[in-house]
Amino acid sequence: MDQANLWNQLLVWPITNILIGFYKLCEWAHIPGPLGFAIIFMTIAIRLLLYPLMHKQLSSAKKMNDLKPHLDALSVKHKDDKTALSQAQMALYKEHGVNPMEGCLTTIIQFPILIALYNVFYSLLGSTDIQAFAGTINKILYFPFLHLTTLDTSFFGMNIMTKPSEWQTQGWWLLAIPVITGLLQFVQSKLMMPQKQPSAVSVQPSDKKSKDLAVANKEPEKKDDMMEMQKQMMLMMPIMFGFFAYGLPVGLALYWNVFGLFGIIQQLQVNKK
Repeated sequence: MDQANLWNQLLVWPITNILIGFYKLCEWAHIPGPLGFAIIFMTIAIRLLLYPLMHKQLSSAKKMNDLKPHLDALSVKHKDDKTALSQAQMALYKEHGVNPMEGCLTTIIQFPILIALYNVFYSLLGSTDIQAFAGTINKILYFPFLHLTTLDTSFFGMNIMTKPSEWQTQGWWLLAIPVITGLLQFVQSKLMMPQKQPSAVSVQPSDKKSKDLAVANKEPEKKDDMMEMQKQMMLMMPIMFGFFAYGLPVGLALYWNVFGLFGIIQQLQVNKK
């Protein structure tokens, strides 16, 4: 963390300074568990900073999900002509104001910030000697008033350095943390699933788009395979994140759960619109 490379100087060090700034503010306000609340406030600040980018990403994904029946219809209609299919898809995107690359671009922009944020928390919470690590942090802090003499890692009666995998010695209630992490991930994945589209079997001859949808609905096997894959991912992701939370410090799960909770709120806003 204290190496003066471009990655640390542009992202890791500024994030560390902001985190310690929140810690000092909580300490000044005599808030118990200052590091835990500093992680929460830091996560909220980062989430608000990324809100416009993530909103564009989620909105773009929602529009793509809404257009999926029409895209399936075009794939059936132009299955033997890739050029015509590409042109028809671009015309459909233009008609509905959708940019397929928008979600990718916003992800690419925000990904380094999220990785740097994770690096900060992992370095801090994964340290075996937190007090010695505090001295390392002091080397990269911008202002003397941020310097640490000690670091309080208690949070609501527990040490946020503790891992849920240590539940046999630290308490069985730690097992609730990976369960909560998995549930939040499940809810977020569920909200991102495409909504079931109404059947387009009965159509009027003059309704060209509906006829295309009817043609697409005649190939249920391909759609069923895609839906089945999405359902499997919706189940596997919560299990995977729950497993990660089981073996990582509680403070990292705290960061991820707060981040995920705001993600759910933002996804609900996008789905409502």
